[in-house]
Amino acid sequence: MDEYVYGKNSVEFVTVCVEYCALIEGANNQERADFIGKASKILPLLYIKASLITPEESFVDYPERFVSEDLYNNVKSGIEQLLGHNDAYLEVFMEGMQYSDTPITAFISEDLTDIWQPIRDFLEIYRLGDEDNSRAALSDCLDAFREYWGQKLVNVLRPLHSLLYNSDALEEGDDYDVNFNNDELYNDY
Repeated sequence: MDEYVYGKNSVEFVTVCVEYCALIEGANNQERADFIGKASKILPLLYIKASLITPEESFVDYPERFVSEDLYNNVKSGIEQLLGHNDAYLEVFMEGMQYSDTPITAFISEDLTDIWQPIRDFLEIYRLGDEDNSRAALSDCLDAFREYWGQKLVNVLRPLHSLLYNSDALEEGDDYDVNFNNDELYNDY
């Protein structure tokens, strides 16, 4: 049995990944406050579990991708609808932001879905049980964590934390318009 693929840290990472995917894919079936609370708790755990594994070399060139553009958009849309106007936030940790006069708007739904995509692709391969492909998929997912989605994860925690502890943002039943421009968002801060 491959210790890298089936070792304690990898299995714990897979477990958290499964929970994260269930949360993200089931956004339509949750209350806003529950979703925000669960996301705020699972993201730090996901970060820790991904950080504990060092990617290893694999002999499979490029793992297969399972998340289609339509599936990505459906998942993103579910989160976007759940969060309404609370989906948008100002991004402050972007290269070049210190030199910009224009605020940069980011979206919780997009960040969460960008984190979800490589994890879902990894899980689809991992569940098939082929050690070589699982090794490649795990390494690919962890490389993507270090290069891309790890930063997305820490960035999206800030607005989630703010929503979690701002009771007005968690009110259910509000109909929010998610169409706005950067100036409107910037003026709110």
